[in-house]
Amino acid sequence: MDAQGRGRSEGMDPADQWVLNPETGEYELRPGPAVPGPRRPASYGTDGADATAGGRTRIPGRAVPPQRGRRGAPDDGPPGRRGRRSAQRKPKAKKALLWTGGTMAFVVLAAGVGGYLYLKHLEGNVTTTDVGDAGSSDFKKDEAFNILVIGTDKRTGKGNEGYGDKGSKGHADTTILLHVAKDRSNATALSIPRDLIVDIPDCPTKLEDGTEKVIPGLRGVRFNRSLGESGRDAGCTMRTVKEATGIQPHHFMMADFNAVKTLTTAVDGVDVCLEHPVDDEDSKLKLPAGESKVEGEQALAFVRTRHSFGNQGDLDRIKVQQHFLASLMRKMSSSDTLTSPTKLVKLAEAATEALTVDEAIGKVSTLKDVALELKKVPTKNISFTTVPVKDNPAEKVKATVVVNESKAPEIFDLIKNDVSLTEVKQQKKEEKDAVAARLKGEKAPASEVRVRIMNGGAPGGSAQEMLNWLQLQQGVTKSENAGNAPEDLKKTTLEYAPDQAAQARRLADLLGLSGSAMKPGESVTNSQGLPAMTLTLGEDFEGAGVRLDGSGTSVPDVEKSTADKVECAS
Repeated sequence: MDAQGRGRSEGMDPADQWVLNPETGEYELRPGPAVPGPRRPASYGTDGADATAGGRTRIPGRAVPPQRGRRGAPDDGPPGRRGRRSAQRKPKAKKALLWTGGTMAFVVLAAGVGGYLYLKHLEGNVTTTDVGDAGSSDFKKDEAFNILVIGTDKRTGKGNEGYGDKGSKGHADTTILLHVAKDRSNATALSIPRDLIVDIPDCPTKLEDGTEKVIPGLRGVRFNRSLGESGRDAGCTMRTVKEATGIQPHHFMMADFNAVKTLTTAVDGVDVCLEHPVDDEDSKLKLPAGESKVEGEQALAFVRTRHSFGNQGDLDRIKVQQHFLASLMRKMSSSDTLTSPTKLVKLAEAATEALTVDEAIGKVSTLKDVALELKKVPTKNISFTTVPVKDNPAEKVKATVVVNESKAPEIFDLIKNDVSLTEVKQQKKEEKDAVAARLKGEKAPASEVRVRIMNGGAPGGSAQEMLNWLQLQQGVTKSENAGNAPEDLKKTTLEYAPDQAAQARRLADLLGLSGSAMKPGESVTNSQGLPAMTLTLGEDFEGAGVRLDGSGTSVPDVEKSTADKVECAS
């Protein structure tokens, strides 16, 4: 029986079962029922390798709440009764509790499901799936990473019969690609509509008996069919995301309807806001206008409702789910949650029972590492957005969508190049002054800028990537790809003639070029026989849209929200 089960069976709060070992300074789990009378101190080896000495299980890292001692009892007395901690224990207890709260992190998920990355100290029962080369073989703490969070419409569980498709084996009902920046300053949660038309590639999967089966791919079908149908697993969904966006998911986390119920109940409800009252006969959701608190069955109905918001479609439901997730994040990171050992344990239990993950992050120690990296990201810099789409032109009755090729590629490129949708990088004062001085004077309109782009040390394909970005997103239509430069450069440079200064200022403004990157010189002749500047992309080039002065990025005109703001569903 696990720690929580033992505590419940004895009428004990789960937090009361953790005790501090004064020799190691770490909190440890005391198994078994309380024994009346004084307890003999545990014996610990000097090599630090003890795991169960003295009848206790050692959890490294001081990551658990302190035991609650009964009023007036010495610290080594029987556990199980609540009361004030002694004055001598309070400082250590407070420190350990705050540290425990700090290890909490989220993995966002709704539309019938919610996912949460559990506390680092809890041994869980998380289910794992071998996705082969669809993801990474290990978790890299010093790199940017992408977690594909999948919510299935599988109807197992009490009270879930009224949701989803009756015969569903668990389609990808809600999918969010969570990108966490390398420097942990920001994250982007990209929702992928379930009705997006995509090509599903062939998918190697491992069966229960250990054999491998390749499931044939499909062309021009709904994205949600990438999971469940014909035995497709989460690895198939990861491969489909890579095919559709060019972005490689490194890991996945998957949960079903029960996760929303258990997680919202564990935090005593999530605050939501409505611009108008809702009374939905299909989902049974009934809420007044303004702010309300939802949990359990009502929370699931809130994220599943399609007919109460916007145009009653899946895209409008995604917006509502994003508002819900932001609120859930705020609730889980609030002081009320982080300072409550009971709530932390409830959250841990809910998450471990709900999640299925890839084998690379299936170990408790690895999930702890993921949690610690996720918690570094400020909520104000967590952006929610959706793959830019448009109605499927092949349909008379609009039921599905396709990728909007004029907007989506830039979003994909920003994520691939680790660029935030919020401006989080700050320039040094001297850099700002230099840029301001350089940009003084007239700037030519973007449509008048003539520039030839060359690759001088940037990754392959960078010149074409920059060309697409300048033409499609910035209006620099008189630009062209001039291939590879004669030699590689460490820094990106722009060479221009004196009479092209106004054009150079405009391009420098768009790219964030420093004063040292501006090289007065001679113009060249473009393919139309007209004079043009030369932009050479050096080794410092990190992707189209990534400003070279580190001052931020040109963010595309897409609808987005951030996790720190309260927004009302309409």
